[in-house]
Amino acid sequence: VTDSQALVYWSLLGRNIVLKVSNCAIASLGRELLELTCRLGNTLKRQGVKRGDRVTIYMPPCPLAVASMLACARIGAVHTVVFAGFSAESLADRIRDGKSQRTVITVNQGLRGGKVIELKKTVDQAVKQCPGVKRVLVSMRTDSKFPITAQDVPLEEFSLLQEMMKEDVCCEPAAMDSEDMLFLLYTSGSTGKPKGLVHSQAGYLLFAALTHKYVFDYQDRDIFGCMADIGWITGHTYVVYGPLCNGGTTVLFESTPVHPNPGRYWETVERLKINQFYGAPTAIRLLLRYGDEWVKKYDRSSLKVLGSVGEPINKEACEWYFRVVGETRCPVVDTWCITVSFALETGGICISPRPSNPGAEILPGMAMRPFFGIRPSLLDDKGNVLLENNISGALCISEAWPGMARTIYNDHKRFLETYLTPYPGFFFTGDGAYRTSEGYYQLTGRLDDTINISGHRLGTAEVEDVVNHHMAVAESAVIGYPHEIKGEGKMLAGPTSTLVAWPTPFPQPYPCSSPSQVTHRLPKTRSGKIMRRVLRKIVEDKASELGDLTTLDDHEAVQQIIEGRKRLVEGHKSC
Repeated sequence: VTDSQALVYWSLLGRNIVLKVSNCAIASLGRELLELTCRLGNTLKRQGVKRGDRVTIYMPPCPLAVASMLACARIGAVHTVVFAGFSAESLADRIRDGKSQRTVITVNQGLRGGKVIELKKTVDQAVKQCPGVKRVLVSMRTDSKFPITAQDVPLEEFSLLQEMMKEDVCCEPAAMDSEDMLFLLYTSGSTGKPKGLVHSQAGYLLFAALTHKYVFDYQDRDIFGCMADIGWITGHTYVVYGPLCNGGTTVLFESTPVHPNPGRYWETVERLKINQFYGAPTAIRLLLRYGDEWVKKYDRSSLKVLGSVGEPINKEACEWYFRVVGETRCPVVDTWCITVSFALETGGICISPRPSNPGAEILPGMAMRPFFGIRPSLLDDKGNVLLENNISGALCISEAWPGMARTIYNDHKRFLETYLTPYPGFFFTGDGAYRTSEGYYQLTGRLDDTINISGHRLGTAEVEDVVNHHMAVAESAVIGYPHEIKGEGKMLAGPTSTLVAWPTPFPQPYPCSSPSQVTHRLPKTRSGKIMRRVLRKIVEDKASELGDLTTLDDHEAVQQIIEGRKRLVEGHKSC
């Protein structure tokens, strides 16, 4: 299947897994999803995977990736899906931390935006750092033969499909406790070490199914199109578990919004008759810049609900989404799940405009109302609950809910310190919010130093860790700044002897260049902590609003950065 044809969906209401290609031909994959899952489950068991074992899945959105997740769940194993854009180092970190040191499932190559991604080669590099990995199962996503790992690594490699065909189509599901681990999924941490969030069997699935059904007014036989990658929690919940639990038809999207042209999303809607479309604000902002023509070229009459996820959507993009894409007849539901990692901690949507009443008022760019069982609270910096309206504060949740993560794998102390200690008695989301006079909630963004690029959460410490390995870099600080398309961009500042060159792929969605500023010193407190808020204000051209600098160790460092910033901007304008 070529990249331009990589739009896959199946329905549990029908009898076959179906692959729809761009010329509208329909090719049956020849077996039901259950059969595919059972064969794969039996394959894993024959390979020695047992209940409770962790299995790493490093695959793009494709039927076998979803079947791999479901096969692990069926035999009681724990799947750990790693986004198929992370570097070998990031993949190895997650394999080691999750003790998923026996089995990795991958594909020979991925296809994204017309480019071939060498996923098997990335796995080869990763497993060299993970001597405990015993086997790699490889699915053939393209016709290219996958390379065999070097002989110095004691590893067995198998063609996944060939091994599956040896197995029976029946696989008895394992009986699991409601609080047993269903999956482990990682998010970047502000300390540089990824956090493996643990989700349970019953609570997560209940929350995924209910939020999918009620937030989007999902009805039987609707075709649900979530554009998220399965490597993120949004893909877990709203591509795999939520729609399939509700007996729905779900869409897998392996491409970009502008390949082969900016009409890709809307051509997909027309061809597959998608009813609910769930995308990210960064993609909406990008497509808005291409004008209305690419949207109006395609029939979108099947659409009933438009969704937004990943970060707060600005009013301009929201209104264009409603007016042009939805033809003013499709409500836009702006969903909030914790901006830090987009539902990873919450398991699903916690605030949305219409959790219970399909006819309720919707205000553009506002998540508005809590979902069933969610009790949001705003707290000030002293931990006092703010009861009045027309006020901003730290957004916390005051009661437990079914979909919440249970712990950070192998580090429950960190889980408590991150989410429960900052505001005792409350779950701290890390986001700020404003409550309107009507009692509606509007998200205002992160309260920490992590950044959000194109709907993906990125820990600054992870980027800094990579940059600091370069021999020319003495120290670095990465901060986010407003970006009209990506929501946030990232900028590097630091003392170097030469301009920074990226030595290795970043542990982020895809390697990309970012502006950098060379300076002799970074602004630090007397205790040695880098004052990133100062850097952020300078990048935002708000040097007059630096705030309290009493703890700053070297005031000259700030002035040098301000002057360097001016030269950088002037040089950019002259180009």
